[in-house]
Amino acid sequence: MHGYTADKDAYLKRLRRIEGQVRGLQRMVENDDYCIDVLTQISAATKALQAVSLGLLDEHLKHCVAQAVAEGGEVAEAKLAEATAAIGRLVRS
Repeated sequence: MHGYTADKDAYLKRLRRIEGQVRGLQRMVENDDYCIDVLTQISAATKALQAVSLGLLDEHLKHCVAQAVAEGGEVAEAKLAEATAAIGRLVRS
């Protein structure tokens, strides 16, 4: 079981809302809406995705990484390296 499983419905709800935002962006571009309005909505969708990412990362650290650290050894080191890489990807995005 993954760390986010308990909140899976909430994550799915948020992702569906983001999906709706992206469809709205497509309509805005199709309708030749004002550039700044489109950029504002892109910013909102980006922030929403970042919030989901941070939530999933938090769950991963609390559940998967903590469990691996408790076990110790190579599994712990692999999970820590995996988490570090994920944080690096989030910071660069």
